[in-house]
Amino acid sequence: MNLTEKLALAALHRLDPETAHGLSIKALKTGLSPAPGPVTSMRLRTQLAGLDLPNPVGLAAGFDKNGEVLGPLSRAGFGFIEVGAVTPRPQPGNPKPRLFRLTEDRAAINRFGFNNEGMEAMARRLAHRPKDAVIGLNLGANKDSTDRARDFAQVLAHCGQWLDFATVNVSSPNTERLRDLQGKEALSALLAGVLETRGALARPIRVFLKIAPDLTDDELRDIADVARDTGIDGVIATNTTLSRAGLRSPHKDQAGGLSGAPLFEKSTRVLARLSQLTDGQIPLIGVGGIGTAEQAYAKICAGASAVQFYTAMVYGGLSLAAEIAQGLDALLARDGFKSVADAVGSKREDWL
Repeated sequence: MNLTEKLALAALHRLDPETAHGLSIKALKTGLSPAPGPVTSMRLRTQLAGLDLPNPVGLAAGFDKNGEVLGPLSRAGFGFIEVGAVTPRPQPGNPKPRLFRLTEDRAAINRFGFNNEGMEAMARRLAHRPKDAVIGLNLGANKDSTDRARDFAQVLAHCGQWLDFATVNVSSPNTERLRDLQGKEALSALLAGVLETRGALARPIRVFLKIAPDLTDDELRDIADVARDTGIDGVIATNTTLSRAGLRSPHKDQAGGLSGAPLFEKSTRVLARLSQLTDGQIPLIGVGGIGTAEQAYAKICAGASAVQFYTAMVYGGLSLAAEIAQGLDALLARDGFKSVADAVGSKREDWL
């Protein structure tokens, strides 16, 4: 991180977190962002469910909810970008304040509730997306929907032609009863509808499932069975947690999903267990608590084919994308791996 970025972050941290986030989006629109381009090497080039990535370090959903800064983000060093979550109809989300920095814990709690401008606005922006980037969309359901499974399919039908992948998000804790869709029968039916919609697209795209870190082992077994049976392309492990174990910040008791450093161990154990349950046959994307190249590498060694992060940028800035990718390259070289794929799952047992 350079001095300019450090000063900008310090200034943003004096503001309400949601206001600061809005200003960061505006800054990206005006070109005030690091732009090293895709960070890549022979070791970093990765195949994720058939997607060719310059590196395996992705941006998690939630930062660019409405697809406003696809161009700047595609030049920030990420190997792939996920935007959203987006619902069929625009919705304001939950009342403010709904985003809290836990500086002492290098974490955040949010209870946004899928605030977004809806699939029409997202589709207009995706139509002008950068062609040389790998871009996915996090699919959501409206809070007042009477058929949430249909909502996911509807967003995919409307936006799918401009995507490389779509993520079915049934793991946000901020929409009441949404996580109920992670149950075996409900999830199988939901994914069947999404995959049927995918089949009608002019160009097939990958479909991933994003799961919570708070699942029991039996629930993880069900997820593994559903993933195999439906033939989805991958699982993103994990979303935010409801746990508050070990937190020190004054905001630790706020309602919502916790992300950032405290989630690292819990999410990595879930990732490793899911890798074991699927026998490494289903690509996994590791998310939760990544803030360094070493942590990204640990996720890969636990079973992830690629990783994503977001909250760490609150503390480390956008330049963290390139720093993590470059550091990961060095770690792979240090341990004699010729590719990311060679390292996947190499230390899975350490997390079980």
